[in-house]
Order: sequence, then C-alpha cells, then structure tokens
Amino acid sequence: MKIVIAPDSFKDSLSAQGVADAIALGLAEVWPDAQLIKCPMADGGEGTVESVLAACAGELRRTTVRGPLGVAVDAAWGWLPHTHTAIIEMAEASGLQLVPVDRRDACISSTFGTGELIRAALDAGAQRIILAIGGSATNDAGAGAMQALGVKLLDAQGQILAPGGLALSQLARIDMSGIDPRLAEVRFDIAADVNNPLCGAHGASAIFGPQKGATPAQVEQLDLALRHFADYCAKALSKDVRDEPGSGAAGGLGFAAKAFLRAQFKAGVEVVAELVGLADAVAGADLVITGEGRFDAQTLRGKTPFGVARIARECGVPVIVIAGTLGEGYQALYAHGIDAAFALTSGPMTLAQACSEAPRLLRERAGDVARVWRMAARAA
Repeated sequence: MKIVIAPDSFKDSLSAQGVADAIALGLAEVWPDAQLIKCPMADGGEGTVESVLAACAGELRRTTVRGPLGVAVDAAWGWLPHTHTAIIEMAEASGLQLVPVDRRDACISSTFGTGELIRAALDAGAQRIILAIGGSATNDAGAGAMQALGVKLLDAQGQILAPGGLALSQLARIDMSGIDPRLAEVRFDIAADVNNPLCGAHGASAIFGPQKGATPAQVEQLDLALRHFADYCAKALSKDVRDEPGSGAAGGLGFAAKAFLRAQFKAGVEVVAELVGLADAVAGADLVITGEGRFDAQTLRGKTPFGVARIARECGVPVIVIAGTLGEGYQALYAHGIDAAFALTSGPMTLAQACSEAPRLLRERAGDVARVWRMAARAA
C-alpha cells in the first residue's frame, strides 16, 4: 500500500510538514507496513518556502530588509544550491502579519523589502527566482520592489516618490538607467493563487485594499494611482500587462514582476508541486491524502487540495481531503478529482481548541480514513 500525504499548512496551527507528520502517524497505526510518502505542499502563500525546503533539502537564509512600513525585519528565504534557485515569500518582507491591525495603511505600505530579498538572491548567484506572493500588506503595484532594484520613480520636480501606492499618483517619470543588470539573466516565476487584474472592480485595490486598511475613498484613490503608474509603465516598457491574470496579486506586485522582470505567472500549487516532485511521488500510489484549514468552494481557485487532485487525477489515483472545517460549496470539488472529504473535529469545539489539538485530531481522522479504506478493500 503506497499512500502519498500532500497537505497544506493549517493556518495558526500546524505547518504543512506538521500536518503530514500527524496524518502519517494515524495511518501507520492502522497500516504499519504501508509505504507513506510525505510531500508537504503550499499554494504560493504562507509556508511555501518551508514546504519546498523540507522536500528538497534546501537552505534557509535570512536577510534584514525594510518591512512594509519601513521598520527593519528579519526575512527568511529559501535557496536550492544545486539549481541556483531562490524561493522568496514576499510576506516575509512585506506581509500583512508584520503590521499591527491598528497600523495597517494600504496607502503608504511598500514592497521595498521584497526587492531587497530579490537583490540578496542575485548576490547569491540565483539563476531562477520564484516569488510566492500571498499575504501582502501592500498596494503599491510592486513599485517599492522595483525601487529597491534600481528603478527611479520621480515626480514633476524630479524628486523620488514617497513609499506606497498613493504616491504613484504623483509619478511623472520612470528612470530605468540604474536597474540591476543581473535581472536580465534570471528567470522569474510568480507563484500565487490569485488571478485578479491590477485595476478596476476586480483589481488589487478594490478586492484586497480594505483588508489592508483602505477606506472606500482610499480604494478609489489607490485604484486611480495604480492606473496612473500602469500608464507610465506601458510607455517606458512598451507593453501593458495591467489586465493580465495575476497582475493584481499581492497589491499589484504581480504587475511589476511581469512588466519589469518578465515573470511568468503560475498557480502557486503547480510551482510547489514541480519543485517537490509530487507527480513522481503520486505515480503508482494507491491513495493520496491532502488537506487545508478550510476546505470550501474557494479551494477551486487554485488552492492546494485542488492542485493536488489535478495531478492525482491524471495518474488515476483517488484523493481524500482532511480539513479543519468543511465550508460552503466544498462538494463542488467532487467533480475535480476529490473523492471524499472529512472535517477534523469530532464534536463541538472552539477554534482555539481545534488549533491546539490539531495533531491529535489529524492522527485520529487519518486512522478513521485508513480503517474505512481497509474495510472497503476487503469487501472488494
């Protein structure tokens, strides 16, 4: 019996590795002779670096950079020396978790620190840089990151623009003369689970600005500022990518990565699956078990269980989900390679209790799944 365990992390509870370990313990209690292959997964958000390094034996590196409000932060990033590949979670440098709720300000937060991480990867000799761009505190269309890489954004008086998306409304000139020449030699991939455009009703400001502290009036101002920035970028770069899927990811960092770095947009789970060799692991398996904190209709937008199920389906392998909760519309995933789904809790329980007891609950649910599977196999 070969079982592949490929879950995402359970937010505020366990890392993807921790989830995989707990599920493996539960399965081993019922199937002690089973071949259990753990492939911790992620979809481009929090935990992407950890999942890839756990599977690929890479190195965790740390660099001090500017946080979203300019305060220095110690940001982790991943390095795969054999392939000269850097994995950067922009949330480490420019993430929402770095800003207290009462200080969140989408108008002035900047991705400058993410650009500094890219520069650190260049210094390490990166030939490929993967940008995992979930969980941002920013709405600056990636302008800060480009400034950190040598692009000058100037107002009508020739002064460098202040940090943040709102200042982009004052942009009068883009000076590319100082951009780091090493960028031209590097392959950039964007790993994300968001396919919004940069501007408009479904753009970065309108959809994600409020959770970053933007008022309705500020959302309108930010959207206009990002449009203004996109206009100047189109002139300077002779291409306009504002309406492409993913340009609105991470407050528009996806736009800058595409426009300035020629980055290719990919579903985050596909990038992680490639790096950890998920398809090879699934080939010849009898069962795949995946999971995430909340399994619902939003999973269809490219989250980990959806991506895992697509790969398993191509190999003809059934997939079971163990999730913290089963939300509205989760049944829609049954048409996309998921064969069954189970919630973690066994009875009334607070979120705090479920998080603290997640290892035990995962082990128990995995054991239950194994017993049912074993019974079905015997019946067959």
